[in-house]
This record gives sequence, structure tokens and C-alpha cells, in this order.
Amino acid sequence: MLDSARDMLPIILVITFFQLVVLQQPIPNFFEIATGIVFVVIGLTLFVQGLNMGLFPIGEAMAYSFAKKGSLFWLLLFAFARGFGTTVAEPALIAVADEAAVAAASGGVIDDSDKSRHAYALGLRLTVALSVGFAIFVGVIRIVKGWPIQYLIIGGYIGVVIMTVLAPREIIGIAYDSGGVTTSTITVPLVTALGVGLASSIKGRNPLTDGFGLIAFASLTPMIFVMAYGLVV
Repeated sequence: MLDSARDMLPIILVITFFQLVVLQQPIPNFFEIATGIVFVVIGLTLFVQGLNMGLFPIGEAMAYSFAKKGSLFWLLLFAFARGFGTTVAEPALIAVADEAAVAAASGGVIDDSDKSRHAYALGLRLTVALSVGFAIFVGVIRIVKGWPIQYLIIGGYIGVVIMTVLAPREIIGIAYDSGGVTTSTITVPLVTALGVGLASSIKGRNPLTDGFGLIAFASLTPMIFVMAYGLVV
């Protein structure tokens, strides 16, 4: 609890400084905000504890078990399914997809109806989830084969630049934001645990140098896939 409060302290100090010193106004609804901050600290504490107790251990254990099983097919299928499943349930992605659908409807890109907005948001979520599944798929192959990560990342961002030139202007901002929302509360701990657990279980791989980097793929491929979605839709 003290660690979580310390982590929240910079945010509290920034808000307090600008509200009282720069704006020179009292903090509105002070007791409600203070109560909300306490809830955030409690929630953050429980969330971090839950990661350490549940998600990280199960992620590393499953990656280790699949590596020991010796079947690359099942390992890659598990990697893709894990990337897809964690992303499609990501709260940040759901929020951004819904907001993008509303903006697309108000901008005249799609019909301004509940059906059209729902279809657009669902298509965007599935596209991002597929892209993250593909990213984890490629990232696991990289760990198994020992490929240098920098070449894959450079090639990926070259693809992003090319797609930015080709994609409709209306989708570019959404695509770039889609790369960020995949690195959120659900996806990051599960994917990180997968990479570290896999690198720890393969002889000749270093968990520090080989186990990390999957999140980079997870934030890179959605930009390409969403811009391709924009070209199609």
C-alpha cells in the first residue's frame, strides 16, 4: 500500500501545484477526489499483488511447459491465441474503439447509427487483436530462433511509414493510438511473462536479452493492421 501511495504521489503533487499555484483555485469536490485517490491506491495495490500472485507465475509456467513439450506448432498457436485473447479484452482498446466509432460517424465516414458504430468498433477491436496475436507469434519465433530484435523492429517501422503514406488520412491517428492501447493493464503482464518464461526455458537464451521485446511487437503491428483496415473499410 505504501509503495502504491508513493507511486501516486508525483501525480497528486502535479495536480495540486497547478490547481493551487497556477490556476489559484481551490480543489473542487475535495473530499470526493480524496476518496477517489484512496480507492485508486487500494486498487493499484491489489492489481500489482494479483499480477505477482497469479498472472506472472501462470504465464511463465505455461511458457515453460510448452517449451518442454517440444512442439513448436502448439507453442506458436498458444502465443497467437494469448496475444489475441488478452488484447480483445483490453479495456483501453474497447474504450478507444468505441470513441473511434463515434468520431467516424460524426465525421461522415460511416453511417450514424448504432449498428454501424458497433460494427466499426468491433472490426477495429478484432483487427488490433489479430495484429497483436501475429506480433506475439513472430516474437516467439524470434526467441526460439534467436533472431536479433532490432532488425525486426526497424523493418516493422519501415512498414508503418509506408502504410502511413497509403492509408486514408482519417484512420492514421486511430492506428497510431491503437499501438499504444495494446500496452495496457492486461496485455503487458501476460505477454511479458510469456517472453521471460519462454526465454528462461530454452537452452542458450537469456531471459534479459531474449525474454523482453514482445511488447514492442505488440505496439508496432496494430499500426500497420489498422491502417490496412482503413484501406479496406
